[in-house]
Amino acid sequence: MARYKRPEINLVPVPSPNIIPERDVGKFPVLEARNLGIDFGGLTAVDEFNMAIGCTEIAGLIGPNGAGKTTVFNLITKVYQPTRGTILLNGRDTLNMNTVQVSKAGIARTFQNIRLFSNLSVEDNVKLGMHNHIKYGMWSGILRLPGYWKGEKFAHELAMELLSIFDMQDLADHQAGSLPYGAQRRLEIVRALATGPSLLLLDEPAAGMNPSETDELMENIVKVRDTFQIAIMLIEHDMNLVMGICEGICVLNFGKIIAKGTPSQIQNNPEVIEAYLGKKKET
Repeated sequence: MARYKRPEINLVPVPSPNIIPERDVGKFPVLEARNLGIDFGGLTAVDEFNMAIGCTEIAGLIGPNGAGKTTVFNLITKVYQPTRGTILLNGRDTLNMNTVQVSKAGIARTFQNIRLFSNLSVEDNVKLGMHNHIKYGMWSGILRLPGYWKGEKFAHELAMELLSIFDMQDLADHQAGSLPYGAQRRLEIVRALATGPSLLLLDEPAAGMNPSETDELMENIVKVRDTFQIAIMLIEHDMNLVMGICEGICVLNFGKIIAKGTPSQIQNNPEVIEAYLGKKKET
């Protein structure tokens, strides 16, 4: 498979200390974090986090282990409530929203550790992500009323459509736990897409994948963005993946942003190099 080649892009300022792709100017950023921070007791885990994501951007959040990346994801999805700062989703303040409300508002995510229902089928795992779409109630399901069958037909067709993006439609009846590791990773992404998000958060999607699977994942992430015209933000340690598909990259270290910019700007940033490799000793 030919490796995806990221086109050159321009990042431009928006009315805040943030940048987004030029093509997304004129629309609300799908996500904008302003002065975001959280304290755990006397420990500040994230501080003064400012970032915007354009509505069709593939963005990267990188940094050394323990930098606070997953904490940022937990703040965005309201697993944690911020100590300070503002999170805007499509221009709407998410203050006082909980995880369910944020999901319905358009944010979906995957996790570092696979969280599938291993004993259920692949298709049923995808259907579990459709809680924002299925409208029939409990009694319709119990009594098998027409609304139930209509909803089930819709769910099956949508599940198969989503699985086909990753060429997994033939695995629909397989038990999720029996899939190879890479396929389970892909299934998690499909299930997240089933919620109908405008922003998809991927937490280390290439973890445990071999180079061939990672190349395929890169192609599929771009395919998902282009097919659904959504934004994708990923945490990842595989720099080939990050530099290959991300348009804007934010670098976190000790809970604070140390750099933002295009892949070429990040690769040549001395602070980023020092954060990853350490400070060169003076001779």
